[in-house]
Amino acid sequence: MGLEALKLELIEWLTRLENQSTIEYLKVVKDGSEEQKDWWNDLSDLQKAGVERGLKDIENGWTSSHDAVKEKYWL
Repeated sequence: MGLEALKLELIEWLTRLENQSTIEYLKVVKDGSEEQKDWWNDLSDLQKAGVERGLKDIENGWTSSHDAVKEKYWL
C-alpha cells in the first residue's frame, strides 16, 4: 500500500472513530511529532548526571553483560 492510500485509509478510519481515549492519544502523537522536542531538555539535572555517569561507565568499560548479571544472581 502506498503512502497516499495509507493516509486516506487512516483519514476514513479517523472520521468513524468514536473512542475518545484513542482520539486523545492520537492528538498527543500528532503534537509530539510536530514539536520534535529533545527529551534531554525535559530531564532534571540529577537525571542528566545519571545518564552522563552511565555513558562514562560504558566508555571506561565498567559494565557487565546482561548474561553475566543473570548468572551472578542465578536468574
